[in-house]
Amino acid sequence: MADIHVEEFYKDAAIALVQLYGAFPRRINLFVEDIAGPDEPDEFGLHSKRHMACFGALLWLSEEGLLRYIDTIRQEALDQAVLTRDAFIRLSSPAPQALARELGVPEEEGSASSLPPSVKEDLSTHIHLIRTALRSGNSARISQIMRTTFFADRGIY
Repeated sequence: MADIHVEEFYKDAAIALVQLYGAFPRRINLFVEDIAGPDEPDEFGLHSKRHMACFGALLWLSEEGLLRYIDTIRQEALDQAVLTRDAFIRLSSPAPQALARELGVPEEEGSASSLPPSVKEDLSTHIHLIRTALRSGNSARISQIMRTTFFADRGIY
């Protein structure tokens, strides 16, 4: 089992990427509270470790070339964030078939066979699997699809 901070990282990254994909190609402000939940700074104005971990995850996504932003809004948000070309392509591309089947994409039987090819393709994309995993609330599924999304080109997952 992964460390809890790694599972939280995967969930934070998944939520951020879904938000950015949903707004693409518009630039949006990406607020930490919308991803990690509300946070009350302490008497010194410092945020919780959870808040800072989420903010760090957003900065990491940028450093790894998955998103761009104009500036930070204190430690509250990324200003004018947008997916990079590489992230958009990765999220829009089909995930490995074995993973898509495992995470609930309909098989070629029954009602699924009546789906148009374009719908079947949409149901197997990384972004669809990320959304499905987030809706399930299952940390292991979220971690699994995020590892595949991040590392599929390296054969690591």
